[in-house]
Amino acid sequence: MKEIEIKTKVKACQLNELSADEQELIAIAKQQTNNSYCPYSKFHVGAAAKLDNGVIIRGANQENAAYPSGLCAERSALFAAGANYPEVPVNTLVIACYTDGHFTEDPGAPCGACRQVMIETEHRYGKPMKVILYGEKEIFVFEKASDLMPVGFFSEDLKG
Repeated sequence: MKEIEIKTKVKACQLNELSADEQELIAIAKQQTNNSYCPYSKFHVGAAAKLDNGVIIRGANQENAAYPSGLCAERSALFAAGANYPEVPVNTLVIACYTDGHFTEDPGAPCGACRQVMIETEHRYGKPMKVILYGEKEIFVFEKASDLMPVGFFSEDLKG
């Protein structure tokens, strides 16, 4: 048996250390928490996906009494991007979380299903997709989605 070490790079920064475009995307993701439908968890999540053509797609989590029927903010944004702009890569995805009357102090981490969709989106277009996770205390910046899920499942894995 051998042991393999997997390392991930993440930048921890403050809002003023990001570009104006990134700050705008964070503001949009934060605003999108208002469009969240989360009567069960009370955990509002907003997302903003900027495409290579400059279009910004917005997403918000949508819950359902049958929990598996709901959809996370980041997947709602990425699926909308793919459905409306199927040939345009996603450049940057920002996620913000709001609960108990304030934005979370620490960056909210995407669930496993969202990470899989993120790396599939990145893989689909053959280019990195920056992921920014907003927190009041600090912001995490991943230069590529695969840094959030270094061992992923792709179409090649379906072939025997």
